[in-house]
Amino acid sequence: MDILPQRPPFIMVDQLTYYDLRKATTLFTVREDNFFCSGGRMEEAGLVENIAQTCAARTGYEAKTNTHGGDGNIKIGMIGMIKKMDIFRCPRVGEQLETSIEVVQDIFSTSLVTSKVEIGGEIIATCEMKIFLTNITAG
Repeated sequence: MDILPQRPPFIMVDQLTYYDLRKATTLFTVREDNFFCSGGRMEEAGLVENIAQTCAARTGYEAKTNTHGGDGNIKIGMIGMIKKMDIFRCPRVGEQLETSIEVVQDIFSTSLVTSKVEIGGEIIATCEMKIFLTNITAG
C-alpha cells in the first residue's frame, strides 16, 4: 500500500514481485469481497484496474526509492487509452493473478505499456494501455 495511490476497498495489487526501468510484475489474489467481484468471479473492469494498478506500483516504487528520477511523492495516474484488449476469461475467487507490464514508450508524464495477466501460466488477458501521471500526489 505504500507504493499505490489507491486505498481500500479499491486495492487490486497485493505485491510487487519484479521491477526494473521498463518492466514490473505484481501478484493479486481475487477475493469474494473485491469491489469488482460478482457471482464468484471478477468482472472485466477488475482486470483493467489490476493492469492500471500494476503501472501505479511501478511508478510508486520509482517514487519511493528515488529510482529513475523519483522524488518520493506518489502521483495519481489516469488511464488515457486502452487498445487491443483481449480478455480470454475472467478470474474466479481464490485465483492469483500475475500481471506484467512492459513500458513501450515514456514521454514526459505519459507511459505506453503492454500488459499480460496470467493465472498459473495461462494468459487470461492482454492489452496496450496509456497512463497519464498528474501532478497531484496521493495522501
